[in-house]
Amino acid sequence: MYTPRAFALDDLPEAQQLIQHTRLAQLVTVGENGLQASHLPLLLNPDEGPHGTLYGHLAKANPQWRDLQNGREALVIFAGAEAYVSPAFYPSKAEHGKVVPTWNYLAVHAYGKADVFSDAERLLKVVSALTDHHEQGRAQPWAVSDAPADYVDAMLKAIVGFALPIDRLVGKRKLSQNRSAADMAGVREGLAASADVRDQTLARFIPQGVAE
Repeated sequence: MYTPRAFALDDLPEAQQLIQHTRLAQLVTVGENGLQASHLPLLLNPDEGPHGTLYGHLAKANPQWRDLQNGREALVIFAGAEAYVSPAFYPSKAEHGKVVPTWNYLAVHAYGKADVFSDAERLLKVVSALTDHHEQGRAQPWAVSDAPADYVDAMLKAIVGFALPIDRLVGKRKLSQNRSAADMAGVREGLAASADVRDQTLARFIPQGVAE
């Protein structure tokens, strides 16, 4: 990921927080069939390894797990808040007109080699932890143990789990830091006033005060 210095996200806890708040990640691998990608919910153990370890699973019918098994490096993409930035947001537009549209966004790319497993007990821990994570906050959370045991056993036989220790992280916070303080404020205010909740979300990340 191309990351100019002004946009680099080097803070590990902040990068891990973005990972944990991303509900659906993109797993990208390369193998005999070329590039493959799957969209997956993943769990991060932030304390396992220097950058944390990701846990997830794939359908056994999905050949991508074999790419993980071959020991090659995989890429996992976590896309955070994003928004189109109109030149109309910049006060400098009225001064000289030398402005163009852009896109602001948060993203983290995680790289590592995965450990693939099909052990039922280990798989059960992964799917249970994923379910508990996404069911939290519901009035009546559903748990894997709510389903018949024989049905769960059959489902576990149809998936393959993986643990991916993160060897390196590349994070990016493109939030108009390369603009003047006035332009940054204009972007923040313009996005905050949008009717689109995605724009409003991104606005909350734009720094207050002087540009970085």
